[in-house]
Amino acid sequence: MTPRAAIVGLSGPVLTPEEAALLRAERPLGVILFARNVAAPTQLRALTAAIREILGAEAPILVDQEGGRVARLKPPHWERFPAAAAFEGMPEPAIRANALLLGATCVAEGLDVVCAPVLDLRIPGAHGVIGDRAYAADPAEIARCGAAVIAGLQAAGAIPVIKHIPGHGRSMADSHHELPRVGAGLAELAQDIAPFRALAASGAWAMTAHVLYEAWDASRPATISARVINDIIRGEIGFDGVIVTDDLAMGALQGTSNDLAGAALEAGCDVVLHCTGRLAETAALLSACPRLSVRAEERLAAARAARDAFRDREPAALRSLRDATLGAASGAAAGDDPTARPAA
Repeated sequence: MTPRAAIVGLSGPVLTPEEAALLRAERPLGVILFARNVAAPTQLRALTAAIREILGAEAPILVDQEGGRVARLKPPHWERFPAAAAFEGMPEPAIRANALLLGATCVAEGLDVVCAPVLDLRIPGAHGVIGDRAYAADPAEIARCGAAVIAGLQAAGAIPVIKHIPGHGRSMADSHHELPRVGAGLAELAQDIAPFRALAASGAWAMTAHVLYEAWDASRPATISARVINDIIRGEIGFDGVIVTDDLAMGALQGTSNDLAGAALEAGCDVVLHCTGRLAETAALLSACPRLSVRAEERLAAARAARDAFRDREPAALRSLRDATLGAASGAAAGDDPTARPAA
């Protein structure tokens, strides 16, 4: 049976009988895990195995593991990885080594889709929701770092997700809580999309930004804008891979997730993301969500093929290379996670 075009959250560290029944009955494409779902390696491996026992071996299990503030796998059980900003100007082999180590950490626990790298610009004076999650202010440097991260994640056996397409860096608000409106002109927005365009053919997925860009669509944020999805992301950027929405339950979007799912898929997204882990909400979304399209299935297969083209792991040598380059930055405190989701 073709799965529904949705990736959903769960309530806690174990798959409840009610959640298992819902996954069997409605069969989403995959699952995304948050801090509330992660306690220890043995527990996490059991959870990912239980998910795949129901959804199948190729069902994607996503995790936001950027490093720095945004990390679901944390000490003492897992290594702390540096934030993106630490890699600005660093040699590409060190960036790739860090990404391969990070990706291998996730894959070992059954997490095969890593929501990174962030390709947003680090804009001075913008809202801190992006901040050090961005590699740089310069689009070319972001693309350079992002390419190394994508290659490292793929070499580890993970599928990367570039975010937040077509660019969240200029927002003056946090889309987790309200809708950012960007009034920049086309010349400025060309800078925002440049890293995404440079890496459009990398084999990564892309996650949308819940941001309204007045120059492109004055009435709809990117996630539910056919003009932004088709003319800008598919057209001007040239991205033909899997487009997944950011969480439909975020404060930036108004309306029920059921309606928003239909709007996002109609606009041209391949898959919707719903992260609350609240059973009734998830059930309502899945019952209303269409099945995955044939074109989306083809894009998912292409991403897996791109991932499988890379295989080279030497963790000790990679860790030494990265740490020698970054020095003390690799152990820096992360700070508050702007993407954290509360327990269901």
